[in-house]
Amino acid sequence: MTRTIIAAAMIAALSGGPPADAQSVAPEAPRPITIEEAIRLARQNAPQVIQARGQSQTSAAAVRSAYGAFLPGVSLTAGATRRYSGSTTRVENGQVITLSPEPWSSTGGLGANVELFSGGGRFFDLRQARAREHAAAANELAQQYDAALSAKQQFYNVLAARESQAAAAAQLAQAEQQRRTSIARTRARVATRSDSLRAEIQYREAQLAVTDARNALDQANASLTRVTGSDEPVTAAPVDSTSLPGIAMDDAALRGLATNGPAVREAKAELDAAKAAQRGAWTDYLPSLSARYSRTGSGSGDRPELMASDFSYSGALTFSLSLPVFDQFQREQRLTEAKVAQENAEASLRDARLAANESLTSQLGAFRAAEERVASQTATVAAAEEDLRVQQQRYAAGASTLLDVLTSQTQLNQARRDLIRARYDLRVAKAQLEALVGQEL
Repeated sequence: MTRTIIAAAMIAALSGGPPADAQSVAPEAPRPITIEEAIRLARQNAPQVIQARGQSQTSAAAVRSAYGAFLPGVSLTAGATRRYSGSTTRVENGQVITLSPEPWSSTGGLGANVELFSGGGRFFDLRQARAREHAAAANELAQQYDAALSAKQQFYNVLAARESQAAAAAQLAQAEQQRRTSIARTRARVATRSDSLRAEIQYREAQLAVTDARNALDQANASLTRVTGSDEPVTAAPVDSTSLPGIAMDDAALRGLATNGPAVREAKAELDAAKAAQRGAWTDYLPSLSARYSRTGSGSGDRPELMASDFSYSGALTFSLSLPVFDQFQREQRLTEAKVAQENAEASLRDARLAANESLTSQLGAFRAAEERVASQTATVAAAEEDLRVQQQRYAAGASTLLDVLTSQTQLNQARRDLIRARYDLRVAKAQLEALVGQEL
């Protein structure tokens, strides 16, 4: 047994220790990024933005296709057939047939067709395509600001977690100081053992608060990394977290921007598209006129040719007039569907405007309330810090109990948490207003 242990130790020493995959690898430190970079990465990598960008590209292609409907369609055709390979004669049904010395037959053609009149349907199709392009552009803008809102929320969440970590560190330092004071007074027999035990409990709770704050910061960094779509861990760059945002515009100007925000513009563009589709449905009752021209040539030779001087050519110009008389009520169905779609689009636009006004009222109220809470909690924290200082001095002099000190400490911890939350709510409220109006405030 001893020899086995010695042999194992020698092998481990010669191999240089445990394998690399068994060694603990320190986690990669997050890379600090600014809020501008976070927004840029989110707008670049967010799935909803990529989908909206693709929709804009598709809508632009539909507009080009609608313009192309006014142009003639052109096609080229070519073909070649070999009638013979091998001997110059062959036997079919008991007869000897002499084959042509030019076994290749070649054909070539050019065709063009254009719709001269379609009841104006192409114009309405073009108008509808343009409206859908505008709707796609408005949706892309809305998705970009939604991605920016998510990036800002997570960025501010990192700042709040960092503030909470600092507050937890201050809480731990104060609890440590109070524990030392309580232990010294207990040893001096001027305080009961209950004071030192309560101070120890407060100290342990402060240690847990530090751990929770550290975990919250790690989680906030992970959320920021995800929302930005970064391949490496990122965190918020150090900034002055006490600097608070403001809004230079008055409520009337904000309301005007909100009623013309990305969501409202998208709904309005969808209504324009529905109106164009409804008008275009009426063109199914009108006749359509189209023209087609074709020119073909054919010839034979000892090799395939696309065109040759000895080809025989022929051409034709054809005009077609079509008047739908009865199509099993399909036109009526399309007209009804277009009318219903227009009514739905009108209702959606009305609801989008009302929703924008509702959201502005709610978010603006949240912003104003957060401003007041920040001012109030700032004063509360200052008062709580002074109250704790006084209580600690009174307890050291024997003029107050440890319960008074612990009560002041609890009030200060809560005031710090409320202030951090108020700052976060204020920043997020402004970001929500910016997403609503579709511009930076």
